[in-house]
This record gives sequence, structure tokens and C-alpha cells, in this order.
Amino acid sequence: MTRKATIIGGGVIGGGWAARFLLSGWDVSVFDPDPEAPRKIGEVMANARAALPALADVPMPPEGCLTYEKSIQDAVEGADYIQESVSERLDLKHKVYAEIQSHAPQALLGSSTSGYKPSELQENAINPATIFVAHPFNPVYLLPLAEIVPSAKSDLQCIDKAKEILREIGMFPLHVRKEIDAHIADRFLEAVWREALWLVKDGIATTEEIDEAIRMGFGLRWGQMGLFETYRIAGGEAGMKHFMAQFGPCLTWPWTKLMDVPEFNDELVDLIAGQSDAQSGHHSIRDLERIRDRNLIGFLRVLKDTNWGAGKVLLDHDARRRAAVEQPSPATAAPMVIAHMQVLPGWIDYNGHMTESRYLFASSETCDAFLRNIGADMDYVSKGHSYYTAESHIIHAGEAKLGDHLTGSVQVLAADEKRLHLFIRIERDEKLVASVEQMLLHVDMAAGSTCPAKPEVLARLLPIADAHRALLRPETTGRFVGQRAQK
Repeated sequence: MTRKATIIGGGVIGGGWAARFLLSGWDVSVFDPDPEAPRKIGEVMANARAALPALADVPMPPEGCLTYEKSIQDAVEGADYIQESVSERLDLKHKVYAEIQSHAPQALLGSSTSGYKPSELQENAINPATIFVAHPFNPVYLLPLAEIVPSAKSDLQCIDKAKEILREIGMFPLHVRKEIDAHIADRFLEAVWREALWLVKDGIATTEEIDEAIRMGFGLRWGQMGLFETYRIAGGEAGMKHFMAQFGPCLTWPWTKLMDVPEFNDELVDLIAGQSDAQSGHHSIRDLERIRDRNLIGFLRVLKDTNWGAGKVLLDHDARRRAAVEQPSPATAAPMVIAHMQVLPGWIDYNGHMTESRYLFASSETCDAFLRNIGADMDYVSKGHSYYTAESHIIHAGEAKLGDHLTGSVQVLAADEKRLHLFIRIERDEKLVASVEQMLLHVDMAAGSTCPAKPEVLARLLPIADAHRALLRPETTGRFVGQRAQK
């Protein structure tokens, strides 16, 4: 059964929330009195559709249904989760909460507020127990962090349920143990922002130079390791204690103005706005968003390859979604449809089609899925045994384009204790895109030589091979390069 999320406020953050839920298979209703809200959210959705699937190695679920409602009452009806993203005015939020809870008093109600504490949001609420902070970061559809902040009046079961929902849509809920103005992340951002304002005002650096200092230096470190882990490494072999002893005295030096804020007048605003225009004004906001998204995808995919930081969140999300896919029965005398993929932006070549290496990648994903099915998974590999590919022959039979959903099926041509002979079909809408004939050998990884597969693997593999003997051998089996197809 499709679940429903309600988004109140359709700006940049609200649109990002709508995209995150919608592309995760949820129905989404939006309320925003701004007549431009559908256009604005539509543009965010276009960016999200191009970006979010690129982070996954499992096809996205069918997109949910997006509706725009004329009232809060209509928007919250039947909602499993409500996210408020209206302007940062406490009186406005209280008014919105009163309207929401007059129609849905038991619904989970998260706020995207950057600064207000949940206890402030809960003042005079009909049901304060269901109100909490769920503070995300832009773009919400790509960045996993959501700061979850309860108060003493919050129902912890509601908090746990909210965190589980956010995990289901691929986010990382960070439970903030004590409420505080601006939560955790924005307190850091505010400190850096204050310093940056002084550096510009005092003529020490321009907006562009400050951005270069961040993105060329410590920003790259922070993106993968945060603050304390970065400084731990800076301490060398002696670790954090050495770092603290070495740089602790700096805390008393005049390296920061902290709360000493420059006068926020028109002159300062014009100075910064002018420098920012000179720095980036030749790009539209949508262009900058797409550039940002491409860069974030690359960064996040690298972290995914190393199972590190936000990349681990993405891998765990893939694993949960993969586990939810029903596995084929090994007893069926039919090729096993065992892998599901989606053609991503990075898979496309200069012809606008899936590039050659990705056909082999799709085959590899299918083979890996089959190996997991028979028990030759990463746990098996960690114990020193695996299947290595000895030969492959790929035939390109059709084209695949951006967004196409592909399936990978396996037919076992032959199998014994050491050898595994597979025929893999990659299909789009049941039409062949590519076929790969593959010979694999079972190896002892430490010895670097072939050896019999473990009994538990053979117990799952050999019945499949027996069932597949009844299948017709594909015509292209054993085909050499350039051989004409039989008519």
C-alpha cells in the first residue's frame, strides 16, 4: 500500500522534501498558497529525477502521485507523515500547526526549521507530542542528513517512527540529544558565516576567494571525515592528544571574531551581493543547481565505492531495497531473472546510448546477484573463496537509453565443482539488449588456484544447473567474434 507524505510550504526545501518522498515511491500532497509553487516544485523535481537515481545501484521504485491541494485540511487528509517548510517565523509556524492538528492531531509533524527549538514549535499546540524538528540540507533529494530534535514533550515512539521513515527514503536521521538553538550543523555554519562576513568587510578576501579556500582545502576533508576525525589524523601517530596539545594554545589567539558581528547594513549587503554576482552571476540558479548536483553525485559515489560516510548510508539503503526484491525460485526450469537495473546519467556515451562498458557492468551485476543467490556472497569471499571470470563474450543486440529499466537473467549452461558456465541476458521490456556468455572458475584466493566450491554453495548451484538442462541452448552459445547469425 502506497503511503502518503504531506509537504506544507513548497519552496526550495519543501520542494526537495517532495522530490525525496515522491521518488521513493510515496504519494505526496503539497499545500502552498503561492500560485508559482507548482512551477517551482516542478523545476526541483526535474533536477531530482536526473540526480537521485544516479546514487542508487538498485532501480528506483515507481514514482508516487503528486497533488497540489487548495487547503491544509485537504493536504493532510490520510497523511502518514507531514513536513512543514514554511518561512522562519514562529507565529506563522504556530498558525500552520494549529490548522494541521485540527485535522490530523496524531500525524507525525516534522519541521524543517533551521533555528527554532522543538519546545518553541510546540507552544500552545493541540498535540505537542507529535511535533519535532526534522532539519534537512539542500538539496534534500541528494544530501542524507536530517537533524531530528525532540523536546521533553515529544513522544519518543513518534521520534523512532519518524527516523525509520527517513531511513526508508534513504536519509540519515541524526538524533540530537538536547534541544538547542540552530541544532548542531547550523551552529557551525553560522560561525563560519560570521568569520566570512568580517573577511569580506575588512577587505581581506572576496566571496570567491573564501569559497576557494573552502572547496580547495578543508571542505574536501570535512566532506568525508568531519571535524574531529580530520584533526585526529592531523595529530599523526600520536593521535588526538598530540593535536590538542599542539594547537590548543591557538584558542586564545586572535584567530576569530566569533560573536563580534560586523554591522549588517546596506553597504555590506551591496558589497557581498556585488562580489557574488561577479563570481557566479553568469550562471542561472538552475544551472548552478545542476552543476552542484553533478558534483555531489560524483563525490557521493566515490564515498559509496569506499563504504565511507554518506556513501555507507547509500549502500545500506541499496541493500534494504535489494533485500525487498523477491528472489526467483531455483527449481524453475527457466532463466532466472535475478537483477534489476536502471540506466543512469553516467552510463550514457556521446551517442546518447548506454556506453559499451556498462553493458558488461550490467552483466557483472547480474552475475553477482546470481552468486549471492547461491551463497557465494561477500561473507563467502571474506572466508577466502570466490568465483573468478576466465572468459566472457558479449554481443550487443540493442540500444539502451537514459532512464531505461533493464533486467538481467541467468541460464546455467553447465556447472561442476570448479566451473560455472553462464549465459546472461540483459533485456529492456523483454527485448534483448545484450547477451554475455561467461565461464567462471572457483578459486582459493590465498593459494591463487582453482579448488572445489564449498558444499553449501554446490547444494544451491547444482539443482539450478539440473533444472536448466531442460532449456534450449541459446543460438549464440560458443559463437566467435564476427560469426554470422544463423537464419
